Amino acid sequence: MNIEQGLLAKTQANHRGRRRYVDRPHAHIDHDTWNHSPKKLPRASEVKLGDLHGILPFNGVRNPSSRSNTSQKVFFPYGTPATGYKHRIGIAESAAEAIVGFEAIICPTVYDVTFQPLTVQFRDEKGKSRSYTHDILITFRNGHCRLVFVRNEASLIKPRTQRDIRAIAASTPPHVADDMIVVNANDYGRQRRDNMMRMHYFVTHPDVEADEELRRVAESGQPFYYMKDLFPHASVAAPRAFAACYRLIAQDVLRANLDHVLWENSRIEVPA
Repeated sequence: MNIEQGLLAKTQANHRGRRRYVDRPHAHIDHDTWNHSPKKLPRASEVKLGDLHGILPFNGVRNPSSRSNTSQKVFFPYGTPATGYKHRIGIAESAAEAIVGFEAIICPTVYDVTFQPLTVQFRDEKGKSRSYTHDILITFRNGHCRLVFVRNEASLIKPRTQRDIRAIAASTPPHVADDMIVVNANDYGRQRRDNMMRMHYFVTHPDVEADEELRRVAESGQPFYYMKDLFPHASVAAPRAFAACYRLIAQDVLRANLDHVLWENSRIEVPA
């Protein structure tokens, strides 16, 4: 037997001895191997905070912090004129709901903001009795009260949701609020949410001197295009000027596109 015949015989022997694998149609497949969707988790109880020194407790009628696969629960401290700017714990059922609350908190015409303020009973289109807890109650300095319904666009366009909103509004006692508005959560994209969270931080850390100085520069007629164009003309350090610009945008003294990154190279202007 020559070398070629020996190699052929060895190859044939290996082929005959090779193990054959057969896929089993009902074999168990590990979840993380191919199915990348999140696992269905059992429902968990709400997170309950104990007493925190110097911070008022959550004053909503419902704690929305139970586990969810679809929404991001947010805990945060906030202060309003109603509490003398003493911090209170706020709990929001989603990031969009929290940002809508932040936008109200930093508004200079707002007196108080309450999350999960009251629960109402209403009948759906099938006549079934259901309960709904309102997302936010905003009280303005002039006494006007407004309920806010926050929901994503995919839900708002459904006729059933629109009918539920009308039923909820009709079932809400008129003495609770003067009106109720619907907010599309899709209007608060990731970048706007990030800007609003930083704006809320700077508003809750006031610097009156820097705010007055940046307001003077902005209204002096000095030409500027970017935020950083104001810094050389201000008598405060650049970090303080940067924070002041955020606070002035929150007060509508300056205006910027909040759907873009808000930093020193952002285009800002004084409202007409």
